[in-house]
Amino acid sequence: MMTKDQYIESLRKLNLNLWMFGKKIENPVDDPVIRPSLNSFAATYELAEDPQYEDLMTATSHITGKKINRFTHMHQSTDDLIKKVKMQRLLGQKTAACFQRCVGMDAMNAVFSSTYEIDEACGTKYHENFVKFLTRVQDEDLAVDGAMTDVKGDRGLAPSKQADPDLFLHVVERTPDGVYVTGAKAHQTGFVNSHEVLVMPTIAMREGDEDYAISFAIPTDSEGITLIYGRQSCDTRKLEEYNDIDVGNKVYGGHEVLVIFDHVFVPNDRIFLNGEVKFAGMIVERFAGYHRQSYGGCKVGVGDVLIGATALSVDMAGCAKASHVKDKLIEMVHLNETLYCCGIACSSQGSKTKSGNYLIDLLLANVCKQNVTRFPYDIARLAQDLAGGAMVTLPSEADFRHPELHAYIDKYFKGVASVSTEDRMRVLRLIENMTMGTAAVGYLPESMHGAGSPQAQRIMISRQCNMEMKKELAKKIARID
Repeated sequence: MMTKDQYIESLRKLNLNLWMFGKKIENPVDDPVIRPSLNSFAATYELAEDPQYEDLMTATSHITGKKINRFTHMHQSTDDLIKKVKMQRLLGQKTAACFQRCVGMDAMNAVFSSTYEIDEACGTKYHENFVKFLTRVQDEDLAVDGAMTDVKGDRGLAPSKQADPDLFLHVVERTPDGVYVTGAKAHQTGFVNSHEVLVMPTIAMREGDEDYAISFAIPTDSEGITLIYGRQSCDTRKLEEYNDIDVGNKVYGGHEVLVIFDHVFVPNDRIFLNGEVKFAGMIVERFAGYHRQSYGGCKVGVGDVLIGATALSVDMAGCAKASHVKDKLIEMVHLNETLYCCGIACSSQGSKTKSGNYLIDLLLANVCKQNVTRFPYDIARLAQDLAGGAMVTLPSEADFRHPELHAYIDKYFKGVASVSTEDRMRVLRLIENMTMGTAAVGYLPESMHGAGSPQAQRIMISRQCNMEMKKELAKKIARID
Protein backbone atom coordinates (compact mmCIF):
# COMPACT_ATOMS: atom_id res chain seq x y z
CA MET A 1 0.00 0.00 0.00
CA MET A 2 1.07 3.59 -0.57
CA THR A 3 1.93 5.86 2.33
CA LYS A 4 0.43 9.31 2.57
CA ASP A 5 3.65 10.90 1.35
CA GLN A 6 4.00 8.46 -1.53
CA TYR A 7 0.44 9.22 -2.58
CA ILE A 8 1.06 12.97 -2.59
CA GLU A 9 4.24 12.55 -4.59
CA SER A 10 2.44 10.29 -7.08
CA LEU A 11 0.04 13.14 -7.87
CA ARG A 12 2.96 15.36 -8.86
CA LYS A 13 3.64 12.98 -11.74
CA LEU A 14 0.19 13.57 -13.26
CA ASN A 15 -0.09 15.97 -16.18
CA LEU A 16 -3.62 17.24 -15.66
CA ASN A 17 -5.14 19.83 -17.97
CA LEU A 18 -6.76 21.72 -15.11
CA TRP A 19 -8.28 25.21 -15.13
CA MET A 20 -9.50 27.35 -12.25
CA PHE A 21 -10.64 30.99 -12.13
CA GLY A 22 -9.74 31.37 -15.81
CA LYS A 23 -6.14 30.19 -15.40
CA LYS A 24 -4.36 26.91 -16.09
CA ILE A 25 -3.12 25.28 -12.89
CA GLU A 26 0.34 23.84 -13.37
CA ASN A 27 0.82 22.55 -9.81
CA PRO A 28 -2.46 21.36 -8.27
CA VAL A 29 -0.69 19.62 -5.38
CA ASP A 30 0.53 22.86 -3.81
CA ASP A 31 -2.26 25.18 -4.90
CA PRO A 32 -3.76 26.80 -1.76
CA VAL A 33 -7.34 26.41 -2.99
CA ILE A 34 -6.94 22.75 -3.93
CA ARG A 35 -4.55 21.50 -1.22
CA PRO A 36 -7.16 21.07 1.55
CA SER A 37 -9.07 18.64 -0.66
CA LEU A 38 -5.85 16.73 -1.30
CA ASN A 39 -5.25 16.56 2.47
CA SER A 40 -8.68 15.01 2.96
CA PHE A 41 -8.01 12.43 0.26
CA ALA A 42 -4.56 11.74 1.71
CA ALA A 43 -6.19 10.88 5.05
CA THR A 44 -7.47 7.67 3.41
CA TYR A 45 -3.84 6.65 3.01
CA GLU A 46 -2.60 8.08 6.31
CA LEU A 47 -5.16 6.27 8.48
CA ALA A 48 -4.47 3.00 6.65
CA GLU A 49 -0.90 3.25 7.96
CA ASP A 50 -2.06 3.59 11.57
CA PRO A 51 -2.22 0.21 13.39
CA GLN A 52 -5.17 1.31 15.54
CA TYR A 53 -7.34 1.69 12.43
CA GLU A 54 -6.04 -1.32 10.51
CA ASP A 55 -9.24 -3.37 10.88
CA LEU A 56 -11.37 -0.61 9.35
CA MET A 57 -8.96 0.91 6.85
CA THR A 58 -7.49 -2.25 5.31
CA ALA A 59 -8.72 -5.57 3.97
CA THR A 60 -7.40 -8.72 2.28
CA SER A 61 -7.71 -8.85 -1.49
CA HIS A 62 -9.85 -11.74 -2.67
CA ILE A 63 -7.79 -11.71 -5.87
CA THR A 64 -4.20 -11.75 -4.59
CA GLY A 65 -4.51 -12.41 -0.86
CA LYS A 66 -2.50 -9.26 -0.18
CA LYS A 67 -3.27 -6.61 2.39
CA ILE A 68 -4.93 -3.67 0.61
CA ASN A 69 -6.56 -0.35 1.35
CA ARG A 70 -10.28 -0.93 1.97
CA PHE A 71 -11.09 1.72 -0.64
CA THR A 72 -9.86 -0.73 -3.30
CA HIS A 73 -11.61 -3.78 -1.83
CA MET A 74 -14.51 -5.76 -3.25
CA HIS A 75 -16.84 -6.40 -0.31
CA GLN A 76 -16.73 -10.10 0.57
CA SER A 77 -19.31 -10.17 3.37
CA THR A 78 -21.87 -8.10 5.23
CA ASP A 79 -19.10 -7.48 7.77
CA ASP A 80 -17.12 -5.78 5.00
CA LEU A 81 -20.13 -3.61 4.19
CA ILE A 82 -20.48 -2.61 7.86
CA LYS A 83 -16.76 -1.85 8.18
CA LYS A 84 -17.02 0.35 5.10
CA VAL A 85 -19.63 2.54 6.82
CA LYS A 86 -17.61 2.66 10.05
CA MET A 87 -14.50 3.61 8.08
CA GLN A 88 -16.37 6.43 6.38
CA ARG A 89 -17.65 7.77 9.69
CA LEU A 90 -14.10 7.72 11.06
CA LEU A 91 -12.77 9.69 8.08
CA GLY A 92 -15.61 12.20 8.36
CA GLN A 93 -14.68 12.70 12.00
CA LYS A 94 -11.01 13.21 11.12
CA THR A 95 -11.52 15.65 8.22
CA ALA A 96 -14.93 17.33 8.77
CA ALA A 97 -15.10 17.39 4.97
CA CYS A 98 -15.59 15.19 1.94
CA PHE A 99 -12.60 12.84 1.61
CA GLN A 100 -13.64 12.00 -1.96
CA ARG A 101 -12.53 8.38 -2.30
CA CYS A 102 -15.92 6.73 -1.68
CA VAL A 103 -17.23 7.29 -5.19
CA GLY A 104 -14.44 5.20 -6.72
CA MET A 105 -14.90 2.36 -4.24
CA ASP A 106 -18.64 2.30 -4.90
CA ALA A 107 -18.15 2.45 -8.66
CA MET A 108 -15.67 -0.43 -8.64
CA ASN A 109 -17.95 -2.67 -6.59
CA ALA A 110 -20.88 -1.92 -8.89
CA VAL A 111 -18.95 -2.56 -12.09
CA PHE A 112 -17.33 -5.71 -10.67
CA SER A 113 -20.63 -7.53 -10.15
CA SER A 114 -22.32 -6.03 -13.21
CA THR A 115 -19.60 -7.08 -15.66
CA TYR A 116 -19.79 -10.64 -14.36
CA GLU A 117 -23.48 -10.83 -15.17
CA ILE A 118 -23.09 -9.04 -18.52
CA ASP A 119 -20.49 -11.60 -19.59
CA GLU A 120 -22.77 -14.42 -18.43
CA ALA A 121 -25.59 -13.10 -20.60
CA CYS A 122 -23.65 -11.84 -23.62
CA GLY A 123 -20.45 -13.88 -23.80
CA THR A 124 -18.30 -10.75 -23.49
CA LYS A 125 -15.02 -10.41 -21.59
CA TYR A 126 -15.75 -7.26 -19.61
CA HIS A 127 -15.27 -8.92 -16.22
CA GLU A 128 -11.85 -10.20 -17.25
CA ASN A 129 -10.95 -6.66 -18.31
CA PHE A 130 -12.19 -5.25 -15.04
CA VAL A 131 -10.41 -7.77 -12.83
CA LYS A 132 -7.16 -6.94 -14.64
CA PHE A 133 -7.76 -3.24 -13.96
CA LEU A 134 -8.79 -3.88 -10.34
CA THR A 135 -5.72 -6.00 -9.65
CA ARG A 136 -3.48 -3.12 -10.72
CA VAL A 137 -5.50 -0.67 -8.62
CA GLN A 138 -5.10 -2.89 -5.55
CA ASP A 139 -1.43 -3.69 -6.10
CA GLU A 140 -0.47 -0.05 -6.63
CA ASP A 141 -3.06 1.39 -4.20
CA LEU A 142 -4.36 3.77 -6.84
CA ALA A 143 -7.01 6.40 -6.25
CA VAL A 144 -9.98 5.87 -8.56
CA ASP A 145 -12.65 8.46 -9.26
CA GLY A 146 -16.10 7.18 -10.23
CA ALA A 147 -17.79 9.20 -12.98
CA MET A 148 -21.50 8.76 -13.53
CA THR A 149 -23.26 12.11 -13.88
CA ASP A 150 -23.49 13.49 -17.42
CA VAL A 151 -24.54 17.10 -17.99
CA LYS A 152 -27.78 15.66 -19.50
CA GLY A 153 -29.04 18.66 -21.47
CA ASP A 154 -32.79 18.32 -22.02
CA ARG A 155 -33.90 16.03 -19.19
CA GLY A 156 -37.00 15.09 -21.16
CA LEU A 157 -35.00 13.47 -23.97
CA ALA A 158 -33.02 10.23 -24.20
CA PRO A 159 -29.25 10.49 -24.73
CA SER A 160 -29.50 9.75 -28.45
CA LYS A 161 -32.31 12.28 -28.93
CA GLN A 162 -30.45 15.35 -27.63
CA ALA A 163 -30.01 18.34 -29.96
CA ASP A 164 -26.30 18.19 -29.08
CA PRO A 165 -25.14 14.54 -28.97
CA ASP A 166 -22.26 15.42 -26.63
CA LEU A 167 -24.54 16.24 -23.69
CA PHE A 168 -24.18 12.59 -22.72
CA LEU A 169 -20.74 11.01 -22.99
CA HIS A 170 -20.70 8.66 -25.97
CA VAL A 171 -18.56 6.75 -28.45
CA VAL A 172 -17.72 8.86 -31.49
CA GLU A 173 -15.30 6.52 -33.25
CA ARG A 174 -14.58 2.80 -33.17
CA THR A 175 -11.24 1.25 -34.13
CA PRO A 176 -9.79 -2.28 -33.88
CA ASP A 177 -7.82 -1.19 -30.79
CA GLY A 178 -10.53 0.65 -28.92
CA VAL A 179 -12.97 3.55 -29.01
CA TYR A 180 -12.89 7.33 -28.85
CA VAL A 181 -15.38 9.10 -26.58
CA THR A 182 -16.66 12.67 -26.33
CA GLY A 183 -18.84 14.31 -23.72
CA ALA A 184 -18.60 15.52 -20.15
CA LYS A 185 -19.07 14.34 -16.58
CA ALA A 186 -20.26 16.93 -14.07
CA HIS A 187 -19.83 17.43 -10.31
CA GLN A 188 -16.82 15.11 -10.23
CA THR A 189 -15.72 14.80 -6.63
CA GLY A 190 -12.01 14.21 -6.11
CA PHE A 191 -11.00 13.90 -9.78
CA VAL A 192 -7.93 16.14 -9.36
CA ASN A 193 -6.70 13.90 -6.54
CA SER A 194 -7.20 10.61 -8.43
CA HIS A 195 -4.98 8.49 -10.67
CA GLU A 196 -7.76 6.80 -12.66
CA VAL A 197 -11.34 7.59 -13.64
CA LEU A 198 -13.96 4.84 -13.88
CA VAL A 199 -16.73 6.00 -16.21
CA MET A 200 -20.26 4.56 -16.05
CA PRO A 201 -23.55 5.29 -17.82
CA THR A 202 -25.65 7.89 -16.06
CA ILE A 203 -29.13 6.40 -16.61
CA ALA A 204 -30.88 3.26 -17.81
CA MET A 205 -30.85 3.18 -21.60
CA ARG A 206 -32.87 1.83 -24.51
CA GLU A 207 -32.40 0.74 -28.09
CA GLY A 208 -30.87 3.63 -30.01
CA ASP A 209 -28.61 4.64 -27.11
CA GLU A 210 -25.92 2.03 -27.81
CA ASP A 211 -23.11 4.57 -28.24
CA TYR A 212 -23.99 6.01 -24.83
CA ALA A 213 -23.97 2.66 -23.00
CA ILE A 214 -20.24 2.80 -22.29
CA SER A 215 -18.16 2.03 -19.21
CA PHE A 216 -14.38 2.17 -19.02
CA ALA A 217 -11.37 3.25 -16.97
CA ILE A 218 -8.47 5.45 -18.08
CA PRO A 219 -5.83 7.63 -16.38
CA THR A 220 -7.10 11.02 -15.22
CA ASP A 221 -4.45 12.80 -17.27
CA SER A 222 -5.30 11.06 -20.54
CA GLU A 223 -4.96 13.12 -23.70
CA GLY A 224 -8.17 14.97 -24.50
CA ILE A 225 -9.41 15.38 -20.90
CA THR A 226 -9.90 18.96 -19.69
CA LEU A 227 -10.87 19.82 -16.11
CA ILE A 228 -12.63 22.98 -14.95
CA TYR A 229 -12.55 23.44 -11.19
CA GLY A 230 -15.87 24.21 -9.49
CA ARG A 231 -16.40 27.27 -7.29
CA GLN A 232 -17.26 26.89 -3.64
CA SER A 233 -18.66 29.40 -1.20
CA CYS A 234 -15.89 31.35 0.55
CA ASP A 235 -13.17 29.55 -1.47
CA THR A 236 -10.98 32.62 -1.97
CA ARG A 237 -10.58 33.03 1.78
CA LYS A 238 -7.84 30.42 1.35
CA LEU A 239 -5.89 32.98 -0.69
CA GLU A 240 -6.01 35.78 1.87
CA GLU A 241 -2.98 36.82 3.90
CA TYR A 242 -4.75 35.98 7.15
CA ASN A 243 -6.39 32.63 6.42
CA ASP A 244 -5.93 30.70 9.63
CA ILE A 245 -9.24 31.47 11.37
CA ASP A 246 -11.57 32.73 8.62
CA VAL A 247 -11.48 29.59 6.47
CA GLY A 248 -12.96 27.61 9.37
CA ASN A 249 -11.20 24.35 8.43
CA LYS A 250 -7.72 25.24 7.27
CA VAL A 251 -6.38 21.72 6.71
CA TYR A 252 -9.18 19.76 5.03
CA GLY A 253 -11.76 20.27 2.29
CA GLY A 254 -13.29 18.84 -0.87
CA HIS A 255 -13.65 19.69 -4.54
CA GLU A 256 -15.68 19.06 -7.68
CA VAL A 257 -14.75 19.56 -11.31
CA LEU A 258 -16.38 19.50 -14.73
CA VAL A 259 -14.59 16.80 -16.74
CA ILE A 260 -14.60 17.26 -20.50
CA PHE A 261 -13.74 14.32 -22.77
CA ASP A 262 -12.76 15.56 -26.23
CA HIS A 263 -12.16 12.59 -28.53
CA VAL A 264 -10.45 10.59 -25.77
CA PHE A 265 -9.10 7.14 -26.66
CA VAL A 266 -10.08 4.10 -24.59
CA PRO A 267 -8.24 0.81 -25.34
CA ASN A 268 -10.29 -2.37 -25.65
CA ASP A 269 -8.92 -3.95 -22.47
CA ARG A 270 -10.13 -0.93 -20.45
CA ILE A 271 -13.76 -1.24 -21.64
CA PHE A 272 -16.38 -2.78 -19.30
CA LEU A 273 -19.60 -2.05 -21.24
CA ASN A 274 -19.90 -1.17 -24.90
CA GLY A 275 -23.37 -0.93 -26.36
CA GLU A 276 -25.29 -3.45 -24.22
CA VAL A 277 -28.04 -0.97 -23.39
CA LYS A 278 -30.16 -3.28 -21.24
CA PHE A 279 -27.34 -3.56 -18.68
CA ALA A 280 -26.68 0.17 -18.26
CA GLY A 281 -29.44 0.36 -15.68
CA MET A 282 -27.88 -2.43 -13.63
CA ILE A 283 -24.65 -0.49 -13.22
CA VAL A 284 -26.54 2.69 -12.37
CA GLU A 285 -28.75 0.99 -9.78
CA ARG A 286 -25.91 -0.83 -8.05
CA PHE A 287 -23.60 2.16 -7.97
CA ALA A 288 -26.39 4.37 -6.64
CA GLY A 289 -27.18 1.80 -3.95
CA TYR A 290 -23.59 1.57 -2.77
CA HIS A 291 -23.17 5.34 -2.80
CA ARG A 292 -26.42 5.90 -0.92
CA GLN A 293 -25.11 3.50 1.71
CA SER A 294 -21.91 5.56 1.90
CA TYR A 295 -23.78 8.64 3.03
CA GLY A 296 -24.83 6.79 6.18
CA GLY A 297 -21.16 6.87 7.16
CA CYS A 298 -19.36 9.92 5.79
CA LYS A 299 -22.10 12.48 6.53
CA VAL A 300 -22.47 11.06 10.03
CA GLY A 301 -18.77 11.57 10.75
CA VAL A 302 -18.95 15.15 9.53
CA GLY A 303 -22.11 15.55 11.61
CA ASP A 304 -20.20 14.40 14.69
CA VAL A 305 -17.78 17.30 14.21
CA LEU A 306 -20.57 19.82 13.63
CA ILE A 307 -22.41 18.67 16.75
CA GLY A 308 -19.18 18.94 18.73
CA ALA A 309 -18.49 22.43 17.41
CA THR A 310 -22.04 23.51 18.26
CA ALA A 311 -21.72 22.13 21.79
CA LEU A 312 -18.44 24.01 22.19
CA SER A 313 -20.04 27.23 20.96
CA VAL A 314 -22.77 27.11 23.61
CA ASP A 315 -20.20 26.24 26.28
CA MET A 316 -18.18 29.29 25.25
CA ALA A 317 -21.28 31.48 25.29
CA GLY A 318 -22.23 30.33 28.80
CA CYS A 319 -25.64 28.88 27.89
CA ALA A 320 -24.96 25.14 27.90
CA LYS A 321 -27.21 24.54 30.91
CA ALA A 322 -30.34 25.99 29.30
CA SER A 323 -32.92 23.23 28.81
CA HIS A 324 -33.80 24.22 25.25
CA VAL A 325 -30.11 24.20 24.32
CA LYS A 326 -29.68 20.70 25.71
CA ASP A 327 -32.79 19.55 23.85
CA LYS A 328 -31.55 20.91 20.53
CA LEU A 329 -28.18 19.21 20.93
CA ILE A 330 -29.98 15.95 21.72
CA GLU A 331 -32.05 16.36 18.56
CA MET A 332 -28.89 16.85 16.52
CA VAL A 333 -27.46 13.63 17.93
CA HIS A 334 -30.74 11.79 17.32
CA LEU A 335 -30.84 12.83 13.67
CA ASN A 336 -27.17 11.99 13.12
CA GLU A 337 -27.39 8.55 14.71
CA THR A 338 -30.54 7.78 12.72
CA LEU A 339 -28.51 8.22 9.53
CA TYR A 340 -25.86 5.90 10.92
CA CYS A 341 -28.51 3.30 11.80
CA CYS A 342 -29.66 3.32 8.18
CA GLY A 343 -26.10 2.88 6.89
CA ILE A 344 -25.49 -0.06 9.24
CA ALA A 345 -28.90 -1.59 8.52
CA CYS A 346 -28.58 -1.69 4.72
CA SER A 347 -25.08 -3.14 5.18
CA SER A 348 -26.08 -5.87 7.61
CA GLN A 349 -28.89 -6.97 5.28
CA GLY A 350 -26.64 -7.16 2.23
CA SER A 351 -26.41 -10.23 0.01
CA LYS A 352 -23.91 -11.99 -2.22
CA THR A 353 -23.94 -11.27 -5.96
CA LYS A 354 -23.19 -13.85 -8.65
CA SER A 355 -19.66 -12.44 -8.92
CA GLY A 356 -18.98 -13.06 -5.23
CA ASN A 357 -18.91 -9.53 -3.86
CA TYR A 358 -21.69 -8.27 -1.60
CA LEU A 359 -24.44 -5.80 -2.45
CA ILE A 360 -26.26 -3.79 0.18
CA ASP A 361 -30.01 -4.06 0.72
CA LEU A 362 -31.20 -1.64 -1.96
CA LEU A 363 -34.44 -0.65 -0.23
CA LEU A 364 -32.70 0.27 3.01
CA ALA A 365 -29.88 2.03 1.15
CA ASN A 366 -32.43 4.24 -0.56
CA VAL A 367 -34.18 4.91 2.75
CA CYS A 368 -30.76 5.88 4.13
CA LYS A 369 -30.13 8.39 1.36
CA GLN A 370 -33.68 9.76 1.54
CA ASN A 371 -33.00 10.64 5.17
CA VAL A 372 -29.64 12.13 4.20
CA THR A 373 -31.45 14.58 1.91
CA ARG A 374 -33.16 15.99 5.01
CA PHE A 375 -31.40 15.40 8.31
CA PRO A 376 -28.08 17.20 7.66
CA TYR A 377 -30.11 20.32 6.80
CA ASP A 378 -31.95 20.00 10.11
CA ILE A 379 -28.67 19.48 11.96
CA ALA A 380 -27.15 22.52 10.21
CA ARG A 381 -30.22 24.64 11.06
CA LEU A 382 -29.91 23.73 14.74
CA ALA A 383 -26.18 24.43 14.64
CA GLN A 384 -26.82 27.92 13.27
CA ASP A 385 -29.62 28.43 15.79
CA LEU A 386 -27.35 27.63 18.73
CA ALA A 387 -24.20 29.32 17.37
CA GLY A 388 -25.96 32.67 17.08
CA GLY A 389 -25.50 35.62 14.77
CA ALA A 390 -21.83 36.10 15.56
CA MET A 391 -21.10 33.13 13.30
CA VAL A 392 -21.79 35.34 10.27
CA THR A 393 -21.01 38.82 11.61
CA LEU A 394 -17.57 38.28 13.10
CA PRO A 395 -14.92 40.75 11.94
CA SER A 396 -12.21 39.30 9.74
CA GLU A 397 -9.04 37.74 11.04
CA ALA A 398 -7.16 40.63 9.43
CA ASP A 399 -9.06 43.00 11.72
CA PHE A 400 -8.50 40.74 14.71
CA ARG A 401 -4.74 40.78 14.06
CA HIS A 402 -4.64 44.57 13.50
CA PRO A 403 -2.83 46.37 16.36
CA GLU A 404 -5.46 49.13 16.57
CA LEU A 405 -8.50 46.86 16.39
CA HIS A 406 -7.46 43.68 18.20
CA ALA A 407 -8.30 44.90 21.69
CA TYR A 408 -11.83 45.92 20.67
CA ILE A 409 -12.61 42.60 19.01
CA ASP A 410 -10.99 40.63 21.80
CA LYS A 411 -13.07 42.53 24.36
CA TYR A 412 -16.48 42.64 22.69
CA PHE A 413 -16.63 39.13 21.25
CA LYS A 414 -15.73 37.60 24.58
CA GLY A 415 -18.06 34.95 25.97
CA VAL A 416 -17.16 32.92 29.06
CA ALA A 417 -14.21 34.65 30.75
CA SER A 418 -12.09 31.49 30.84
CA VAL A 419 -12.29 31.03 27.05
CA SER A 420 -10.17 33.12 24.71
CA THR A 421 -11.95 35.19 22.08
CA GLU A 422 -9.73 33.63 19.44
CA ASP A 423 -10.87 30.11 20.36
CA ARG A 424 -14.49 31.23 20.22
CA MET A 425 -13.91 32.75 16.78
CA ARG A 426 -12.32 29.52 15.57
CA VAL A 427 -15.33 27.44 16.61
CA LEU A 428 -17.82 29.88 15.09
CA ARG A 429 -15.90 29.97 11.82
CA LEU A 430 -15.84 26.16 11.76
CA ILE A 431 -19.64 26.09 12.06
CA GLU A 432 -19.87 28.70 9.31
CA ASN A 433 -17.53 26.62 7.13
CA MET A 434 -19.58 23.46 7.60
CA THR A 435 -23.04 24.97 7.17
CA MET A 436 -22.50 27.66 4.53
CA GLY A 437 -18.82 27.73 3.55
CA THR A 438 -16.61 25.40 1.53
CA ALA A 439 -17.38 22.30 3.60
CA ALA A 440 -21.11 22.91 3.23
CA VAL A 441 -20.78 21.84 -0.41
CA GLY A 442 -20.08 18.29 0.74
CA TYR A 443 -22.37 18.33 3.78
CA LEU A 444 -25.53 19.96 2.43
CA PRO A 445 -26.05 20.18 -1.38
CA GLU A 446 -24.10 16.94 -1.81
CA SER A 447 -26.41 15.32 0.76
CA MET A 448 -29.31 16.49 -1.36
CA HIS A 449 -28.06 15.65 -4.85
CA GLY A 450 -25.11 13.26 -4.49
CA ALA A 451 -25.93 9.64 -5.44
CA GLY A 452 -29.19 10.93 -6.86
CA SER A 453 -31.62 13.66 -5.84
CA PRO A 454 -34.53 12.87 -3.47
CA GLN A 455 -36.99 11.73 -6.13
CA ALA A 456 -34.52 9.10 -7.37
CA GLN A 457 -34.62 7.41 -3.98
CA ARG A 458 -38.40 7.61 -3.80
CA ILE A 459 -38.67 5.86 -7.16
CA MET A 460 -36.37 3.09 -5.94
CA ILE A 461 -38.23 2.80 -2.64
CA SER A 462 -41.45 2.37 -4.62
CA ARG A 463 -39.86 -0.38 -6.71
CA GLN A 464 -38.27 -2.20 -3.79
CA CYS A 465 -40.94 -1.96 -1.08
CA ASN A 466 -43.05 -4.95 -2.23
CA MET A 467 -46.39 -3.21 -1.77
CA GLU A 468 -48.34 -6.25 -2.96
CA MET A 469 -46.93 -8.32 -0.12
CA LYS A 470 -48.01 -5.64 2.36
CA LYS A 471 -51.52 -5.68 0.89
CA GLU A 472 -51.68 -9.45 1.33
CA LEU A 473 -50.65 -9.10 4.97
CA ALA A 474 -53.46 -6.61 5.54
CA LYS A 475 -55.97 -8.85 3.75
CA LYS A 476 -55.06 -11.78 5.92
CA ILE A 477 -55.45 -9.83 9.15
CA ALA A 478 -58.74 -8.29 7.93
CA ARG A 479 -59.92 -11.72 6.72
CA ILE A 480 -60.45 -10.57 3.13
CA ASP A 481 -60.40 -13.31 0.49
